[in-house]
Amino acid sequence: MQTKGFSKVSMGIFAALTIIGVACWIYQLIGGLGVTGMSNINSWGAYICMFMLFVGLSAGGLIVASSAHVFGIESFKSVAKPAVICSIVCICIAGMLVLVDMGGIQRIWRMFTGPNPKSPLLWDVCIITTYLVINVLDLIWMQKGDEAKVSKLSYVALPVAILVHSVTAWIFGLQIARAWYTAIMAPIFVASAMDSGLALLILSLMLLEKVGLMKLDGDLLASFGKLLATFICVDAFFIGCELLTMGYPGAHEAIALKEMATGATAPFFWAEIIGGLLIPFLLLASPKRRNNRGLVALACALVVLGVACKRVWLLFTSFIHPNVYGAGGITTGTAAAQSDPTAMWALTGSYAPTVPEVLIVIGVISLGVLGFMVLSNMLLGGKTAAQAA
Repeated sequence: MQTKGFSKVSMGIFAALTIIGVACWIYQLIGGLGVTGMSNINSWGAYICMFMLFVGLSAGGLIVASSAHVFGIESFKSVAKPAVICSIVCICIAGMLVLVDMGGIQRIWRMFTGPNPKSPLLWDVCIITTYLVINVLDLIWMQKGDEAKVSKLSYVALPVAILVHSVTAWIFGLQIARAWYTAIMAPIFVASAMDSGLALLILSLMLLEKVGLMKLDGDLLASFGKLLATFICVDAFFIGCELLTMGYPGAHEAIALKEMATGATAPFFWAEIIGGLLIPFLLLASPKRRNNRGLVALACALVVLGVACKRVWLLFTSFIHPNVYGAGGITTGTAAAQSDPTAMWALTGSYAPTVPEVLIVIGVISLGVLGFMVLSNMLLGGKTAAQAA
């Protein structure tokens, strides 16, 4: 009889990638953030980009699990437990990426001894911590079969799931020094969290079915596909609103729009518009195609990759043209500038992740995937989703 669950070989591969990532992180702690591709101009890089992605990905699972009780959607209850597992893993990955981005992680205690209530960063720490606690409690009570507590917690979990991505958006939207200054940044983030989070959940459910840990109902999958198509439309609408505001004659963000449409971040922008929105919507718009699991999986993968591309163009477009005039520009602060004075000053930003950065990101994600495998093997245990919920 074939063993159900994720194999030791697959878990061993992700464990090895995690160890490599930890080794690179230790190297970064020794050498400082100078070993990354970040600089004084591009002060955020791959870590924060992936943080933005995984905060959004985490929302889909908890929203589905909470909606089952808040709106009485019985079919959602059958996948509530794997949805919460997925949500926990994604928010943990997001949190780890923030810690990795802090060059002096040993001084994190200062955030608790001298917090700044006006800082959106502090808000984000508080809401992410609350979000993680809610997820863990939700999973514990589901495992115990305490339906009453799960139902009550859902009424808190659903608005917190929306708020966690809104606060992340406000980190950017409340800054006026760059082209992130927009009133609809939070709705844009929430919309992309809804479609990418649901897409990842669908892919996770398909994977769990493939390894024999659950049975995914075809009608539920088609319903998820229809819901995902709706979320894609909402996401596209908010992006259109933002582009209209940025491109309107006299808008200060016109230079950023030019970079997005034809400049350095254009490949990522068009990859999302075409590959992450248009194609997935066309795949999911037809009832016939929604019943094709292969096409649904393709659409979901494209949505997740499209939102990842959105994180790239949203984050890095605003770093290309710093709000600095005159003088020599901004001191880059990179390791190269120490040995080459000509590389000390810059008027435009440029960024490319280094090998240690890439391996650290892979390591953090691999640790999350490993956690998903272990939790799924332990808590789903080869039962059907309806039995496990």
